[in-house]
Amino acid sequence: MLRVENITKKFGRFKALEEISANFDAGDSIALLGPNGSGKTTLIKSILGLVVPSKGAVYYQGKKVQPDQLRNITGYMPQIGRYPENMSIKGLLEMMLSIRGTQMADCDVELYEQFRIHDIEKKKLGALSGGTKQKVGAVLAFLFHPEILILDEPTAGLDPYSSSLLKEKINCFRHEEKLVIITSHIISELDELVSKVMYLIEGQLHFYKPVESIKEQSSQTALEKALASLMLTDNELRLSYANT
Repeated sequence: MLRVENITKKFGRFKALEEISANFDAGDSIALLGPNGSGKTTLIKSILGLVVPSKGAVYYQGKKVQPDQLRNITGYMPQIGRYPENMSIKGLLEMMLSIRGTQMADCDVELYEQFRIHDIEKKKLGALSGGTKQKVGAVLAFLFHPEILILDEPTAGLDPYSSSLLKEKINCFRHEEKLVIITSHIISELDELVSKVMYLIEGQLHFYKPVESIKEQSSQTALEKALASLMLTDNELRLSYANT
């Protein structure tokens, strides 16, 4: 479905990503992990076209795509949503609908209804709590029936009930043979959401494996414990976290 090939990104002399290649298949839910500064955000932004790689390319359905060509089929939920503070939630949604040239009736409004956004849609975005901004970000990510979903720390700041609703929605999306890429520092929450783990260290791909393979290798049944077990035997993995 989606492939990144030899993605390299330099910022001056600093190399944020180096020769990253991977295939992401329909129905996959990928945990993109690594310590701070490992290149996770740069890789996500390269896929989204928000960062232009110094080298390499992104392919969708076997065809090379330009940096901005995936935006109309991708739902993105950033870790911190930055919205116009004086705009209301309703105003933001209306603006996005106008940009996309569509109507709310044609959108996926399940989370909008479950989060009861209609009760607070007149509130200004600048007055919202962090958790409510996360809900707005989740609604926007799913709103236009994307083929690819990229979520950066999606449950951060959400209450347990809202977090449960979002995780259920992510799993339903994945079972529709679409692609999910998730970054999170809460490994325990990923166990029920992901099928593969992509691990970066200092801009390089350290491993990319199915979750079941990682658990089998470590003789652990929980992903969090499996990754912790790998650190005991993988010196580079252990040092990467010791230096953050």
